[in-house]
Amino acid sequence: MIQRQELEAYIHQYLNVPLFKDYAPNGLQVQGSETIKTIRTAVTASKEVIAAAARDKAEALLVHHGYFWKGESPQITGMKHGRIKLLLRHDINLLGYHLPLDCHTEIGNNACLAKALELHEVRSHDAAGTPNLLWSGKLKASLSPNVFEETLTSVFGQNPMAILASEAEKPIEHVAFCTGGAQDFIAEAANLGADAYISGEVSERTYYQAKELNLHYFACGHHATERAGIQALGLHLAKVFDLNHAFIDTDNPV
Repeated sequence: MIQRQELEAYIHQYLNVPLFKDYAPNGLQVQGSETIKTIRTAVTASKEVIAAAARDKAEALLVHHGYFWKGESPQITGMKHGRIKLLLRHDINLLGYHLPLDCHTEIGNNACLAKALELHEVRSHDAAGTPNLLWSGKLKASLSPNVFEETLTSVFGQNPMAILASEAEKPIEHVAFCTGGAQDFIAEAANLGADAYISGEVSERTYYQAKELNLHYFACGHHATERAGIQALGLHLAKVFDLNHAFIDTDNPV
């Protein structure tokens, strides 16, 4: 069991939250129970996820995608009202961690992907003014685009959208990656000398960029590429503070 303020303070330091200028508040977003012994983690604080946390009698829900994004209406109405009402009814603390969880060098989304792909010579790079947001590394052995696509399917549990380079059979050894909606770092990936770039989403313009930069691009799903970091954070907290932890997944193919 841990006090809410103690848990938030620990995560704040562990993820080095002050280092980041983010699009939403990192930390406690909706206040609940003062004491916490059961935590649940999820990618996004959807109503489905909150209901599952409530069934598990969790005192805290930790997510990568929380609320109160820049440009979002401040009104608590409609869908947002339904979600927050459910959190308050069950006295659940909602804590959200966005860029700090992407960029953490041990349990972040990108760090977890590097481990899943068994990369070596792994490096993190600044992107869009954010430290450790774009990553790169090398595979143990060069792979064809088809075999690499099969590897990604195994890692993420779903088929990626693959846009092949202008040299369609170009082998892949050097990989760059940034989880989530980071397709627009594709030029930065090319500047790193990568053969392939992995992210979560894809835009219409990405097709032409991949062809003209001669870089394979794999869109593996925003949700799928950002499952690992929040789970790793939950496992870490459960171990340090002897908390009950489980990850709540949703069938989100996007």
